[in-house]
Amino acid sequence: MKTHHIAGVAAIAFGLLTLISGGSALFGLVDMGAVVAFVLWFNFLAGFAYVIGGRLLMIGHRLALPVALTILIANATVFAVFGWRVFVGDAFEARTVGAMTFRTAFWVAMVWASVRRS
Repeated sequence: MKTHHIAGVAAIAFGLLTLISGGSALFGLVDMGAVVAFVLWFNFLAGFAYVIGGRLLMIGHRLALPVALTILIANATVFAVFGWRVFVGDAFEARTVGAMTFRTAFWVAMVWASVRRS
């Protein structure tokens, strides 16, 4: 199996897990503590983009790289704004730092897989 296939399947799975966990938090099925609302909403909505990006990567579509780059830039931007909010003293959950670090690193890997496919 080729790298882009594996990466695409991973991105789709990650997107589905993101939709489940984000949806559970947004719709009150689980208490996530001091969530930062814009991060939670972004992550939930980004789950749809993760699935689409994963599918594009899996099939080797020419839009896989631009979509993966857009997701990476969006994640990094939200992470930076979140970092600013933490810096100015807003309440947050420490696990959000880890989750956003993981999401950003994951999409760096997806961009790499997309470049290798291009």
